[in-house]
Amino acid sequence: MRRRDFLRNTTAILSSGVFMGTSLPSALFAQETPVSGGTLIWGHSETTQNLDMHQTGTASSGRVLQNIHSSIVTVDKDLNVIPGLTESFEVASDGLSYTFKLRPNVKFHNGAVMTSADVKYSYERCKDPATGAVNFEVFNNVAAIETPDDLTVVIKMSAVNAPFLSRLAENGAGVVMPVDSGPTQGTNPMGAGPFKFVSYEVGTVVKMARHDDYWEGPAHLDAVEAREITEPTTRLTGLRTGELHMINDIPLDRVGELQGDATLQVKTWFPLNFDFVNMNHTFEPFKDKRVRVAFDMIIDKEVLMQGALWGQGATTASPSFPTSAAFNKGLKQRPQDIEGAKAMLAEAGYPEGSLNVVFKATTNYPYHIEAAQILVEWFKAAGVNMTIEQLTWADWLSQCWVDKDYQMTMMNFFTLWESDFLYYSVWNSTGAFNYRAISDPVIDDLTTKARITVDDAERAKIYQAVQQQVWDESHDIILWFRNGTIGAQPAVMGLDTVVHPNGSNLNFHKVWLKA
Repeated sequence: MRRRDFLRNTTAILSSGVFMGTSLPSALFAQETPVSGGTLIWGHSETTQNLDMHQTGTASSGRVLQNIHSSIVTVDKDLNVIPGLTESFEVASDGLSYTFKLRPNVKFHNGAVMTSADVKYSYERCKDPATGAVNFEVFNNVAAIETPDDLTVVIKMSAVNAPFLSRLAENGAGVVMPVDSGPTQGTNPMGAGPFKFVSYEVGTVVKMARHDDYWEGPAHLDAVEAREITEPTTRLTGLRTGELHMINDIPLDRVGELQGDATLQVKTWFPLNFDFVNMNHTFEPFKDKRVRVAFDMIIDKEVLMQGALWGQGATTASPSFPTSAAFNKGLKQRPQDIEGAKAMLAEAGYPEGSLNVVFKATTNYPYHIEAAQILVEWFKAAGVNMTIEQLTWADWLSQCWVDKDYQMTMMNFFTLWESDFLYYSVWNSTGAFNYRAISDPVIDDLTTKARITVDDAERAKIYQAVQQQVWDESHDIILWFRNGTIGAQPAVMGLDTVVHPNGSNLNFHKVWLKA
């Protein structure tokens, strides 16, 4: 269906029976005894950016680097914090110190044995403003990192930070690098993960080889090649021809087709992430709450989800994972009200036809382009002149993320991470992912209070209050949860292990190729 036909065919789309649900994994091919060997060719959907795990904030880099690094702690499938590079950890009763007992004989890719000095170096590097680490604020309350012996790390806090331990399970915060390796991490990343970095041809391919001394045991695969193929149809063609063993981000309009193909494997999970429309709060109209609320009222979220995602998701007003205690069940999407939006815009000083807005969307996410094309028609009906500027992923990162040179855009963010990472990072005025320049004292107070609230139930209520404030002020327009998708050749085994519990990263440690 052509996008320009979408609006007049809404009824047909909504009645077409496209897949919507919590999960629909295809039956995986029977698992047999793993064998070693082979190179997995993976069609990677995004262009990998900075290879320094501390400095990268993109899923594209994280999916690669997840296989190169290991963290001091990790999470199980229920998102409970469990030991990673530690044998055990202990939190003091007052919440002001954390003691980690490291695993002995953990080897980095250069053969060096990990010690407490490496942990101290890694975390002080992440904390140092000069590093430019995305997750620097995780260590804001760290007063000292002590190393009483080679296998013991004691982290002393200046104040209670209840989510601290779970945030160490994040890629960019808890990873351990060799002492003094920081200057070369961006071009030659080195860690203690299941695969070691081999080479990177910018915009083409990242090559990794098995780390035989990996602390959890060597991977089955000899190597992984992450080929950067941003065009969805090209990725799908490569999978069908056998040029690629596996792809992530199946074109959304082709998921149903592949699920009916007995010669391929399809894995889906819900939700991978949430998508939201962003309004730059430095742009004069968006300083006015009435404009932001009016823009929210222009959008029919269910229709937009069906049209842009082909039903591969579910609308939501809360970005928290649906089963999380932090999920605000009371939040409901504002219904579409074009006439009401017109009136509110006029009240704010923007009568019909007077407001011009540029919507920047990246071609790396075709459904963002498709969503924008639908939005143009609705905004036109509301008297707002919206134009679309299509950007490559690199240009989007540069203009929107780094320079904040945009009026409106669209972004996705992952749902399974610790709530502090989500609400502090995205909506606190100092948050690393607050590229909209949102400055709300209520949210700042709530997200700060959450960090010192030890009781899980009370902390969840605080995050629910943050969501309510985001909705009340329409700081962003939360749209939907999107399904994650993987397509694979029948020879790819262990596919059920590849998706990391945080829902975004891919870990190839237990994947293997059937001969």
